[in-house]
Amino acid sequence: MLNGFTAVFLREILILKRRFKRQILSMSVSPLLYLIAFGYAMGDAARFDGHTYMEFLIPGLVAMSSMTQAFAIGTDINVARFYWHIFEEFQAAPISNAAYVAGEVLAGMTRALISVAVILIIGLFFKVTLNYYNPLFWLAVGLNSFLFASLAVGLAMLVKSHADQSLLTSFVITPMAFLGGTFFPVDRLPVWAAKIIFLLPLTHASKAIRQTAFGASPGCFSYLLLTAIGIILFLLALKCVGQARD
Repeated sequence: MLNGFTAVFLREILILKRRFKRQILSMSVSPLLYLIAFGYAMGDAARFDGHTYMEFLIPGLVAMSSMTQAFAIGTDINVARFYWHIFEEFQAAPISNAAYVAGEVLAGMTRALISVAVILIIGLFFKVTLNYYNPLFWLAVGLNSFLFASLAVGLAMLVKSHADQSLLTSFVITPMAFLGGTFFPVDRLPVWAAKIIFLLPLTHASKAIRQTAFGASPGCFSYLLLTAIGIILFLLALKCVGQARD
């Protein structure tokens, strides 16, 4: 399994290496726009728990970017499936389903962690320094990335075309990115809306990442929930890959 896992992971990393500069630029554009458009526009007018809106926004961008970049591994998988027929080669190779899923998920997590590093560096230019040294901060980022990378691998096996993948992003990832506590406190919403948004995994990731970045002690519920959902999605990805290989 280890050799198969390494082969799958290294393939994705080599692809990432070849287009690394373009990836870094694409990972930088959205955070820059959000920080300029929202951070400077709000200024010090809005404060949350004693923090400026810029300080509130960056942990939310970390949660959102780790989600979108981890989920983006699904697009790469489908390009390989539909245009390069790489998945057919994996089907013929002695690589187990677990090794394939683990390799792709780790590749998605790697992309997510790079995007997080980009945001934190950009934050330094905006003179925003938070508590990024807390291990719980990186644990929340890792769980969030693991969850959405697992979701991406599973869904990538179900879609029938590259266009279907874009639809999934539009209907699943984009709404969650804006409603998951990224740009505003969830408790400012009406009670009925807050209860619905509370069901989104990104809401709990944003909460845990923001609390640790602010130096607070987060509760264990968000971590347990992200872990449970991540494991379930990983197992479902295994099942989907097995069905696709059959």
